[in-house]
Amino acid sequence: MTTPPPSGTETTHQESPYKGKTGLRRVWNALHYSLAGLSAAYRHEDAFRQEVLLAALLLPLALWLPVTGVGKAMMVASVLLVLVVELLNSAIEATVDRVSLENHRLAKRAKDIGSAAVLISLINVALVWGLVLLGAP
Repeated sequence: MTTPPPSGTETTHQESPYKGKTGLRRVWNALHYSLAGLSAAYRHEDAFRQEVLLAALLLPLALWLPVTGVGKAMMVASVLLVLVVELLNSAIEATVDRVSLENHRLAKRAKDIGSAAVLISLINVALVWGLVLLGAP
């Protein structure tokens, strides 16, 4: 029976050179990558721009409406969830397109599932806002 090599001495694949950063340098780099991702999504994704506009309208409204703190938090979270899901959907679409632009049933499935996730997050906004504003029992 052979023993495995000590941890970190041998890998079967090459890892990203950016993974070695630690501490504040890693946080600083992560912030810049995140801002670049938001910028890219805003520049290249129509749906993300539309949802940012929706968020720009709904977030101040949620804070202004006379509902409880928990209600405000739920309303804000539901809107931010749409943006998160749209970013993930856009990342999936970009990755699928990077692999191949040809029509393939698995590529279509991946894109359709991402789109369905966005739809469910939008339905969630309507339900949360409706329940908070109508004061569900």
